[in-house]
Amino acid sequence: MVCWILLLISLTPFTWGTFVVNVTQSSYQAEENHDITLDWTFTTTAHMSLSAVYIFCQLLTEDKDPVLFHLHEGVEVPESQDKQFSGRVQFDKDVLREGRVRLCVSSLKTNDSGLYWCDVKTEDGAGSDKCLLNVTVPIDEPKSRGPRKSLDPGSRERIGLYAGLGLTAAAVVALLVKLCLSPRFTEPADVSVNFSSVLEPSAGIPSPGSVHD
Repeated sequence: MVCWILLLISLTPFTWGTFVVNVTQSSYQAEENHDITLDWTFTTTAHMSLSAVYIFCQLLTEDKDPVLFHLHEGVEVPESQDKQFSGRVQFDKDVLREGRVRLCVSSLKTNDSGLYWCDVKTEDGAGSDKCLLNVTVPIDEPKSRGPRKSLDPGSRERIGLYAGLGLTAAAVVALLVKLCLSPRFTEPADVSVNFSSVLEPSAGIPSPGSVHD
């Protein structure tokens, strides 16, 4: 009798540990109006029948525990779903046989934040696991830049000086262009000098050859 009890004790923990439910991600972060996929895995066998699978997922809050998803004997039960999630949860049945519970929640709201608990039961056992979802409001980009900084007095004086010099230079260039394009002035009168008359001795002044000792 004692041997049978010891054998039962030794086998029981091993039998309970054959079926495990795990969440693939312990916490999720998302923004409002975005979509997110919650994913759990559970132990499956080749002989598992989908008609014997039960899934019950809900959001755990302080006020109430709205049902996120309910599957009974392999068939969805939409009437069990809370109106908070109505029309926003899509169940991927194709991966159920692989031992996955994949739920896509669309158009997230801030009140979707909280702890999500999912319980799975099959012919091989039962288990559950939970994950945390935090939905935040997106931060808007600034529509306009801040006011422009005013220039200091020194900068304004330098800008005024540069502007004055530029205007002066422009005026000088314009004057030069105008002079270049205007008709030429009349030629000056002939001012050539008759050097022969200059070199010719004046009356009353003796030439060098006529000077006597």
